[in-house]
Amino acid sequence: MASAQDRQGAGAELARARERQGADAETARAEDRRRVTDAKALRALAHPLRVALLNHLMAFGPKTASECAQAVGSTPSNCSWHLRNLALYRMVERVGSDDGRERPWRAAATGFDYGDLDAGPAARAANQALTTLWLDEDHRLAREYLRRHDQLDDAWRGTDGFSSYELRMSPEELGRLRDALDALIRPYIGMTRDDPPPDARPVHLSLLAFPRPEAI
Repeated sequence: MASAQDRQGAGAELARARERQGADAETARAEDRRRVTDAKALRALAHPLRVALLNHLMAFGPKTASECAQAVGSTPSNCSWHLRNLALYRMVERVGSDDGRERPWRAAATGFDYGDLDAGPAARAANQALTTLWLDEDHRLAREYLRRHDQLDDAWRGTDGFSSYELRMSPEELGRLRDALDALIRPYIGMTRDDPPPDARPVHLSLLAFPRPEAI
């Protein structure tokens, strides 16, 4: 018969496995992408901690402010304040608690698109500021991954990718390539995937494609 210590250890390992697996521990959600074009909403999200919080919730599923704080390097009270502000613009929402304690937060949609080509100057400026923060968050995650690279399980070694390509394309070709890559990626979105294998973990993937500035 397993001792209490053994059972406690097994429970801790299960919790760690669920954390590594991330959002697929939550029931898969129907795809619900939202486009945010309001300048006030864009400005509300344009904060480094809020970008990190929304990113974390979309990768790992519902988390309390305390759990978010551990992941993003802040305090529970600070995360709670920023999450409440994001909730005002329907970017995050509360979900029920199983034990009646602190209620978790989750992303209010399974994906967000930002900005509008026909938006006014204020919205365009807010969207540009937000995009810059998303790029900063991408770089932060990449640097943190490299810092922890030696802790990877053997199965994950050599599976990452850091590549760049210099292409020559027409506007129509670039649009088609972007859409084709999006179609390939979409079945693996963590919040909507209902068939992840047992060894699946949250994976960050960024897609940047734009005319070189020197060519504009």
